[in-house]
Amino acid sequence: VQLQASGGGLVQPGGSLRLSCAASGSIGSIILMGWYRQVPGNQRELLASITSGGSTNYVESVKGRFTISRDNGKNTVYLQMNSLKPEDTAVYYCAAYSRSGTRWPWGQGTLVTVSS
Repeated sequence: VQLQASGGGLVQPGGSLRLSCAASGSIGSIILMGWYRQVPGNQRELLASITSGGSTNYVESVKGRFTISRDNGKNTVYLQMNSLKPEDTAVYYCAAYSRSGTRWPWGQGTLVTVSS
């Protein structure tokens, strides 16, 4: 499975962005996808996940602001980010997991900068 994240950019505090993650390859083997972010010097942090059945989970810091969704027809997972804060500034990555729990290699991340 190959992953390509896109949609990052510069946005003012309080603004919104929608990130996209296009998956290709053995799509049928994916059981769960997630969005992570990483600030230099910190560990990569899981923000939200969505199962193949559509069940979602969020870390507390983004609940009510971020929404993960998927379009199975386009093999794409989205992260709608609203009410963005400067502390949301990071490189955002998507991840895909198999039924055995194996994570496929990270794709290229997309940089989100929240600044006035």
